[in-house]
Amino acid sequence: MDFLRWLFEAQLPVGGSSLLVREVMGNIFGLLSAFGGMRRKVWTWPVGIIGNVLLLTVFMGSVFGGDNAANLLGQAGRQVMFIAVAVYGWRQWRASSSGGGHAVTPRWAPAKARIGLVAGLLLGTVALTPLFRMLGSYEPIWADSWTFVGSLLATFGMAKGWVEFWLIWVAVDIVGVPLLFSAGYYATAFMYLFYGIFTLIGFFVWVRARESSKPRVEVLLPDPTLR
Repeated sequence: MDFLRWLFEAQLPVGGSSLLVREVMGNIFGLLSAFGGMRRKVWTWPVGIIGNVLLLTVFMGSVFGGDNAANLLGQAGRQVMFIAVAVYGWRQWRASSSGGGHAVTPRWAPAKARIGLVAGLLLGTVALTPLFRMLGSYEPIWADSWTFVGSLLATFGMAKGWVEFWLIWVAVDIVGVPLLFSAGYYATAFMYLFYGIFTLIGFFVWVRARESSKPRVEVLLPDPTLR
């Protein structure tokens, strides 16, 4: 109980303000999970779940003792979504894991899936914005909806092993970083800023991994001396 009390109350002084320790810890676990995802390791999923639980308590600030904290319902809801999709991804990667090696072979998403991802991001944002407004989310509400829907699609794409999931994360970060700064969640905003660079690196790492995993076909030309 003492540890839980400390976890919910502890803050780190930064300049003239402070950061919640659980926000910092949640983002550290999130970054470790992203690193594991780039290396295609199964442990990326349980590590990510720990970070999701911690950040859920942060973004529902008024529920967990932060009277003046802004509630980002999209950010909070996506932590719940992360946990649900992480269970699916964990099972998918464990099933295809090869004895401690890479858990998944990267591949491009089919054309129909790409169209579905783009359409899902746009239509999902439009559909959820009125709901988040009704529930009292932080302005601009469309940005909160965008990060929620984009995170859902990116996590699903990662579970499927689609290379494009990294680019969806970039789109999420472009909108999510200004939103988090304006809401006062500075630790998460800086993590997103760093993560935006990290996702671009991850994209090219997965592209190279996909190219190296292609089967090589050796073509033997007939020897003219045997004619």
